[in-house]
Amino acid sequence: MDLGLKNKVALVAAGSRGLGRAVAEELAAEGASLLLCARDAQVLAETAVAIAESTNAHVLAVPADVTVMGDIKRVVDAGIERFGQIDILVTNAGGPPAGRFDQLTREQWDDAIKLTLLSAVELARQVLPGMRERRWGRIINITSIAVKQPVDGLLLSNSLRAGLTGFARTLANEVAAEGITVNNVLPGYTRTERLDELAEMLADKQGISVGEFRGVWEKEIPMGRLGEPRELAAAVAFLASERAAYITGTSIQVDGGWIRSLL
Repeated sequence: MDLGLKNKVALVAAGSRGLGRAVAEELAAEGASLLLCARDAQVLAETAVAIAESTNAHVLAVPADVTVMGDIKRVVDAGIERFGQIDILVTNAGGPPAGRFDQLTREQWDDAIKLTLLSAVELARQVLPGMRERRWGRIINITSIAVKQPVDGLLLSNSLRAGLTGFARTLANEVAAEGITVNNVLPGYTRTERLDELAEMLADKQGISVGEFRGVWEKEIPMGRLGEPRELAAAVAFLASERAAYITGTSIQVDGGWIRSLL
């Protein structure tokens, strides 16, 4: 299937590792040029070189922290200077720390709002003018299964990803007539460094091994296994494509069946 991405430019936030890197690799394999940002400049540079060599894609890497609004503008400006446009935006920022209500400070709430909600809002603000001018665009937010089924102990993620979903659903209606779609992809338990860190923390709290704790997760998933980053990336690439032009305002889980709700 030709996804029609050969002349498109995609900005992938947090694109140096994990889900962001998998998405970047998938879009590059489909022919898109890439604008990548992440905080770790060395890892980001290594990722950009690896993707360019494996796919022959044009890749621009710009170190940045998406919780800093000035950094976001700098990334977008650099991408437009290099490529002339940004057609696809994939927002992604990892996840805020785990914790129950009485464990979380005001500062942690403020930081999580910047990381999980405001970073996506500002990225959209920066790229939308060009998308509107060309009457074509794709905005895809990588959020979490917590949007549809809250996860115990992840109060910050449960709260703020729900807010991002409300923003995306409303924005989708505002820009739909201009050829721009806005969708969310909800990863389930997927093999990433972030998941490893979460498993270690929760396993330690319960006094069991990390392997035993992963087994608990796997028992909750009808497919009986954790997801692979490339499986999430395939869904993002489709939503970014010409073929997905009539899909907007959706939140699609890639979770092996973990979410039990009907919708």
